[in-house]
Amino acid sequence: MGIKIEDLTVTFKNKVTAINHADLEIPQGIFGLLGENGAGKTTLMRVLTTVLSPTSGTVTLDGIPYREKNFEKIQKKIGYLPQEIDLYPSLTVQECLEYMGDLSGISKRTAKERIGYYLEKTSLSEHRRKKMKQLSGGMKRRVGLVQALLNEPAFLIVDEPTTGLDPEERIRIRNLLVDFSEGRTVLFSTHVVEDLVATCNQLAVMKKGKFLYTGNMKELLEQAKGHIWICRAKDETMAREVEKTYHISSKQYVGDELQMKIISEAPPQIPCSACEATLEDAYIYIANQE
Repeated sequence: MGIKIEDLTVTFKNKVTAINHADLEIPQGIFGLLGENGAGKTTLMRVLTTVLSPTSGTVTLDGIPYREKNFEKIQKKIGYLPQEIDLYPSLTVQECLEYMGDLSGISKRTAKERIGYYLEKTSLSEHRRKKMKQLSGGMKRRVGLVQALLNEPAFLIVDEPTTGLDPEERIRIRNLLVDFSEGRTVLFSTHVVEDLVATCNQLAVMKKGKFLYTGNMKELLEQAKGHIWICRAKDETMAREVEKTYHISSKQYVGDELQMKIISEAPPQIPCSACEATLEDAYIYIANQE
């Protein structure tokens, strides 16, 4: 199962271009899509789920072109968890998922088996008789993920799946996605770098409708190597002066001093030492290369 995107452009009626002549190949496994809000990630996912037709360019899923006559076939291969989800507030969790399974053409017996399995995996079994409107935001996200998994899709698209979840829930969902990705393709869209570090090796960095980087994490880290520095400021006044000149990715007090991480193309003209780049550092470095 592979997805190929060639010269994709999406321009809306207000003449805003959300995706600008983009090329991307998404292989089997978990593929990370990293970018700030407004980068074009959600527009891309709307195209991939057949909700939105591109202005130009081509998309194929497992060799099937994205054309209206193929949409039904493509939709059967896809599971989707959108960023905003509001599933039938008056139904219980169990009723909601059974209804979603019925809409997907899954037999009642198979749907019940899968619902039971995924409710257990997402720690929702004890909440299955609660109405959807009684759930917290994080619990609704987990129910949303279960509905996206019900048809056992070959291509799963998840938009910010860990939003509103506590640390333990985030780990649980990430592990579930890793397990599910065996033999399948999962597109994991997020702006939370930590989620991608924990789940995938291949990713794309998106900004203003373009892909600034596509490839593996190791190569992305290599690009930032030699551009990350640690310096210390004796007080906040000195720190503010440094911030006027350099891009600061983090600040924290170490004893009586402020330790700052600087992202810079050339060595800063202040006392500092080089340090290893994290994925977050590399992302910021790449995103600010324009």
